[in-house]
Amino acid sequence: MAKAKKPAGAAKATNTLDIQAEDGESRDKLLARVALEPGARHAAIGSNYAASLFSDGHQTPIMASTAAIGDAMAKARNGDKAMPSDILAAQAVVLDTMFTELARRSAGNMGQYIDAAERYMRLALKAQANCRATLEALAKLHQPREQTVKHVHVNEGGQAIVADHIHQHTGGTEIGKSSEQSRATGPAGESPALLGTDPQGDGVPIPGGEGPQAVPDARRNQCGRT
Repeated sequence: MAKAKKPAGAAKATNTLDIQAEDGESRDKLLARVALEPGARHAAIGSNYAASLFSDGHQTPIMASTAAIGDAMAKARNGDKAMPSDILAAQAVVLDTMFTELARRSAGNMGQYIDAAERYMRLALKAQANCRATLEALAKLHQPREQTVKHVHVNEGGQAIVADHIHQHTGGTEIGKSSEQSRATGPAGESPALLGTDPQGDGVPIPGGEGPQAVPDARRNQCGRT
């Protein structure tokens, strides 16, 4: 349990948030902005929960808590992954510790108190599932994202050019790029002959000059046979 030490002669910390209104901002709008923005709200809640870490119940002043959360949000906006990576790693370790402890209690109640053993095991499996999800989120945080963008260009004469651009990103930084193009051969406006066409110009041979031919009546032939 940590114990906060106050420097000699230091004034008692107050839980007062000093805020400054923007140009032309009314008091009601100022209070609404502070209440709805994430910095002050989370700083107030976080300092209350963190007070239990100190033996004397010391509560961090709201100005210091707001500044700490503001720094964390600024780093996140700039693509810094240090804090979210540390949080996810620490939570995964805690969840795995919870799993082992709950599984141990389940085993201790097995046989004589089967209901208690089942409840402990359900909680243990929930901790295990959340630990796995946390580790997956941590791995995804550091896994480069790959994005494929396809561009289709149609030139005069119907020739198509397909270009694939692959971009790999880590956060907001591009780390890889490749371009491959599949181009149709031949001059623009010309294309190879289709399969099955006559190179002399006729696509399909057309019979002519013989006229229509009579078709035998199958029913009449069958009736004559019977």
